[in-house]
Amino acid sequence: MTTTETRSVIVERDIAHPPEKLWRALTQPHLIEEWIGMKTDFKPEADHSFRFVGDWGGVDCTVIEIEPHKSLAYRWDAFGLESVVTWTLTPTSTGTHLRMEQAGFRADQEQAYQGARGSWPKFVTTLEAVLAKLD
Repeated sequence: MTTTETRSVIVERDIAHPPEKLWRALTQPHLIEEWIGMKTDFKPEADHSFRFVGDWGGVDCTVIEIEPHKSLAYRWDAFGLESVVTWTLTPTSTGTHLRMEQAGFRADQEQAYQGARGSWPKFVTTLEAVLAKLD
């Protein structure tokens, strides 16, 4: 593997809620904090810089793409990792197909890659629990 090649972590789930409801959980700070377990000053606006802050430190982010109820992408920079998290919402007959991809892990970032592989499925499971409580 050359140093320019990068890897991605992808989580895909069919969620029994409409895209609009999922969108709220992905873009409202108090809901984001519930499922990701970190404080945030996120705003659903292009070029908005925000942070996720946890006990272990923080992640610097910037919204790079936003299409309400369809897609959201932001830079996710922490501890030398410069990656992009992209959420894609596709309506289905039973709700929404959710696809989350974090792209940009270099070969020398095995710890960050494995951490993301372990964390994102848990975040999405918690996201589903948050959705179940929403009206």
